[in-house]
Amino acid sequence: MNICVFLSAADLDDRYTVPAREFAELLGRGGHTLVWGGSESGLMKVVADGVQAAGGRLVGVSVDFLAAKARENADEMVIARDLAERKALLLEKSDAIVIMVGGTGTLDEATEILELKKHGKHTKPVVLLNTAGFYDGLRQQFQRMEDEGFLPLPLTDLVFFAKDGVGALAYLEESAGLQ
Repeated sequence: MNICVFLSAADLDDRYTVPAREFAELLGRGGHTLVWGGSESGLMKVVADGVQAAGGRLVGVSVDFLAAKARENADEMVIARDLAERKALLLEKSDAIVIMVGGTGTLDEATEILELKKHGKHTKPVVLLNTAGFYDGLRQQFQRMEDEGFLPLPLTDLVFFAKDGVGALAYLEESAGLQ
């Protein structure tokens, strides 16, 4: 399965790097392909290293103004013209999406993917990997949106919140009929 992972390129502490590395190893050992922003820095590097070391493939989609930070030994690397094209290519090349911890770029990617799913532009499973409770506030906001009628479909049809990588991967494999 080609699994797109949206996540930070920042250097983060063990609260985030250890679970990210564990999830990456699960992906690689499972024979999955990581589709990611292609960066060779921060948490993006941690996940790419883990997937590759465990035998998985790497498909990167960088963007022209970040091309100098792109991983050189990825199995495939595409350079998009801009962030909009990058997001479209990441979605196109993936079978499922996992949203890990990140900043405004990750949040932008997450909300666009969820908006596209809400409008039926894709049916791929989406998981928010809620490492160390990072997305508790967002989950509460989404729940409020659902409770007050802002979502045209149940929140559970839009996104799955996983507390760890094992739960995230189990959900994705079940969604793909691999279990």
